[in-house]
Amino acid sequence: MPLPTEPIGSIPRPTALLTGMQDHAAGRITDAALADLYDAAVQDTIARLESLGSPVVTDGEQSKPSFVSYPLAGLTNLSPDGAVIPFADGHTRQLPRLTAGPFRYATFSAQYLQAARKYATAPVKQAVIAASAMSLLYPADGISGYSQEQFLDDLVDNVEADIRGAFDGGAHSVQLDFTEGRLSLKLDPSGGVLDSFVALNNRVLDRFTPDQRQRIGVHTCPGGDQDSTHSLDVDYAELLPKLFGIHAGQFYVQLASEPDPDRVLRVIAEHLPSDARIFVGVTDPIDPTIETTEQVRDRVLNAARHLPVDRLGTCDDCGFAPFGDDVSTSRETAFAKISARLQGTAAASQALGV
Repeated sequence: MPLPTEPIGSIPRPTALLTGMQDHAAGRITDAALADLYDAAVQDTIARLESLGSPVVTDGEQSKPSFVSYPLAGLTNLSPDGAVIPFADGHTRQLPRLTAGPFRYATFSAQYLQAARKYATAPVKQAVIAASAMSLLYPADGISGYSQEQFLDDLVDNVEADIRGAFDGGAHSVQLDFTEGRLSLKLDPSGGVLDSFVALNNRVLDRFTPDQRQRIGVHTCPGGDQDSTHSLDVDYAELLPKLFGIHAGQFYVQLASEPDPDRVLRVIAEHLPSDARIFVGVTDPIDPTIETTEQVRDRVLNAARHLPVDRLGTCDDCGFAPFGDDVSTSRETAFAKISARLQGTAAASQALGV
């Protein structure tokens, strides 16, 4: 079998959908009309991935408000003035703040999976947000009558339900988006926050069987939004040993945009979990230059010099449009990069004899 290769998640939305979202916000089209545009975008995204030969597909997050905020859509116990995430170019993203308990998901990922599986013939991977990211909703000064311990108990229950719903809905695998891992070391270089994030995510994952955990992966990256990152300057060597303490069977590791990928690969090899597969990023969604098949092939072959081939896979570094208003990468560029990943991985598989 050739090396496995998977998309990470988001793909830029088609122009018709972007225009429709603006029209809906302005009251020019109905909810039903917008829903039709979302559905058409999901169908087109899956059709294009399958036409490229992608062995695993996603819905490209065409109808998610963002990779992180989808569970919150419709909640009334939130305020917009939550944690701020600064990016290297100066722009920021702000999470909401929980104002009252109990905390419950308003939307689960199974909703998106169901829409995708209507059109997919290939296996569908479902991305979900990690418990650690959602934990940032709880305010530092607490909530009267609703302790942080109560919040975390509720949070773990809801993230477990989110993952189980995806599996019950027929997901091939589930990917936990954990971009806050690397960022945590920028906010707390001691690693204490990262340790708490790993422990919280393991509270969720330990509720699953070993076989189920083999189908759960963790995606790490320095955040990609509007052609900028929030933590690329944080040393991967500080993150990866602790990251691999998460009880998952797969890890999707951003690598193509790293300035010294060989150093990162040496760290991965040193701390490689005994039963996990590493998907290395071989395309950079932030770089407008489209990788060639040969570039991707060589990146894979270089990774194979450090990691066992039977524990290796490939992916894109990050999603191409993680937030709904991120149009810094075109839809055509994203699919061209995905095509390069698929062709380059196939070429590397042939060269490696797998």
